[in-house]
Amino acid sequence: MPILLKRVYEKPAKHDGVRVLVERLWPRGISKAQAQIDLWLKEAAPSTELRKWFNHDPLKWHEFKDRYFAELDERQVNLEDVRKHKKKEQVTFVFASKEEQFNNAVALKEYLEHHR
Repeated sequence: MPILLKRVYEKPAKHDGVRVLVERLWPRGISKAQAQIDLWLKEAAPSTELRKWFNHDPLKWHEFKDRYFAELDERQVNLEDVRKHKKKEQVTFVFASKEEQFNNAVALKEYLEHHR
């Protein structure tokens, strides 16, 4: 089952399945009850330095992904919970960015699809 992507500010839906927040910081202006997050992967978010450098600039997208994937490999982020859920049920990565095409949730989804 492919991982879905959704902004945390969009209303949760039953078809979201397991909702995984992939941000280092809790999103502004939304309560935990509103967000309905099942799993929070703080450690899977890009470093603060990388996030600030990238700043959702599409021209930096490919380099951002390279650096982000290297961070994930270096930190040996444990993504087994996501992989286990993904085998059994729908998983939705929830993110805060207004930018829906160039963000860490999109990159993390790609990482999981290509790094077994």
